[in-house]
Amino acid sequence: MTTLTKHKPPAPAPRSRPANRRGTSPALRAERSVARSIGVVLLWGVVAISIGMLVWMLLQAFRDTRAILSNPWGMPESLDMVNFVRAWTASDFATATFNSVVTTGVSSFLTVAIAAPAAYYLSRVESRLTGALSLYFILGLGIPAQVILIPLFVMLNEAHLTDSLFGLNLVYIGVSMPFTVFLLTAFFRSLPLEMEEAAALDGASALRTFVQITLPLAKGGILTAFVLQVVSHWNETLLALTLIQSTEKYTLPIALISFVQQQTYSGADWGGLFAGLCIVVLPMLIVYVWLGHHLTEGLTLGMGK
Repeated sequence: MTTLTKHKPPAPAPRSRPANRRGTSPALRAERSVARSIGVVLLWGVVAISIGMLVWMLLQAFRDTRAILSNPWGMPESLDMVNFVRAWTASDFATATFNSVVTTGVSSFLTVAIAAPAAYYLSRVESRLTGALSLYFILGLGIPAQVILIPLFVMLNEAHLTDSLFGLNLVYIGVSMPFTVFLLTAFFRSLPLEMEEAAALDGASALRTFVQITLPLAKGGILTAFVLQVVSHWNETLLALTLIQSTEKYTLPIALISFVQQQTYSGADWGGLFAGLCIVVLPMLIVYVWLGHHLTEGLTLGMGK
């Protein structure tokens, strides 16, 4: 008779010690913790210095030149608005403020309005064309404005668009397009596809899906891109200084430079200069404080994938 031998299952391999999930030793983690703590302290130090300089600038705007030169760290005796009135009238800040508001609002809105559908297409369609276009926009991020300044001036001069707010708007839109498309493309890719697929099954067109489904979901990223463009266009100086020559078309940064030049020849009015700086800086500071949490949320959600 043939005896059947019962095969025993192979013995289980000895368990190895669980590896450190972080893959680092306790000493290395301690070093990173110390470095992180030092970085946080340095970061808060920079924030404190920046806030202190803003407060100091605002306080000096209420003092006269003699008091500032005699005691730069002194406090204002009264909240007199005479420096703001002089800065507002001497360099025609009223007209410059209107030009900055119009230019910043129009260029920022059109930049986001054009970049949003382009970014949506690049994030949803995968082909050689979209890959080449994405690379084209990425390359645009690495070209500084100083490199294209002279060719840009020559092109606008041939089109009779120099010394024109319309031409300045076109330049702002073109220069801002690579970053805005890159930001919104990353944000659209982080959004789920289920709702868009359901809308497509219901017979909705791509345009209707984008307007009614994707845009409401992407309002955080779109608001983030809009705020970033507003801050950038409001403070932009180089392009406006090169393309605008008429005083009545100055934006606020150029009007401030003109005011500084006037004070250089007529005697420095430090109180007026600080007031002019406040007029330029405070509106964007208010916008950031108002929409700062939306900005942080939009940048964080854009890193979802």
